[in-house]
Amino acid sequence: MKNILEIKTIADYFKLRKYEVLHPLVGIVDFDKVDKDGYSISAYDGFHYGCYAIFLKDAVGCKIMYGGNSYDYDEGTLVFMAPNQTIEFGGYDPNYVPKGYALLFHPDLLLGTDLAKKIQEFNFFAYSSNEALHLSARERKVILSLLDKIQFELELPIDKHSKKLIVTNIELFLDYCLRFYDRQFITREVVNKGTLEKFDNLLSGYFSSDKPKTNGLPSVGYFADQLHLSSNYFGDLVKKETGKSAQEYIQGKLIEVAKEKVFDPNKTVSEIAYELGFKYPQHFSRLFKQKVGYSPKEFRASIN
Repeated sequence: MKNILEIKTIADYFKLRKYEVLHPLVGIVDFDKVDKDGYSISAYDGFHYGCYAIFLKDAVGCKIMYGGNSYDYDEGTLVFMAPNQTIEFGGYDPNYVPKGYALLFHPDLLLGTDLAKKIQEFNFFAYSSNEALHLSARERKVILSLLDKIQFELELPIDKHSKKLIVTNIELFLDYCLRFYDRQFITREVVNKGTLEKFDNLLSGYFSSDKPKTNGLPSVGYFADQLHLSSNYFGDLVKKETGKSAQEYIQGKLIEVAKEKVFDPNKTVSEIAYELGFKYPQHFSRLFKQKVGYSPKEFRASIN
């Protein structure tokens, strides 16, 4: 049985690293200041987080397992963990010494703040580790400057301004990460286009097979799994490359196929609906009219 450590609080992680807790709901670990006895994770197979955790990794040699695959932490890489996520450790150098920083904050820190209302907008907390953010030298400086501001507040006595300034800087940190991820989507344009091409082929193959009849309508998660991506990252990639959500893109292909099938007068609308994976023909007719402007029967009449 795997030994997974529960990181329910900031103190849980800081105790593991033998690091001083300055605030019960938020903290930053500078691995250069961690006692060497606070490095060992050999007793555990992974961590389960009850808080948000962001790691700026400046060393190579550590692998983690996510979704059944192992990934290297690259130098200058940001990895994001959300509450209720689990990471498992893969093979790593026994002499591995982490370098960089960890920013952890508990969801309770955000209660009553604007960030609490928008935290779900930061999809990268649900990205897999192989979809980490790789920082340029200039971007890294921005991130370090914000960590420095948060640490500055943590080292001051807590007063009525502390929470607002800490949360504001965390929100700014996340906003910059969102910008840097947008940049990464652009710099990885060739790779992304290759992924979209594979998605298109998978989508066409799905509708030309018997899978709609047996498995039903394809989901975003199905294609994300086929492409070894998280659903959130895959959805963001499709949106940035096409301007459409992944679900809209799938529906567009479905309507293209549906138009061809409706053109065949030997098939009833119900037969076409079942062939496309709909459980109920009326759901197909409703979507078709919404996207095309005509019901399937009206569309058939207009082209015959």
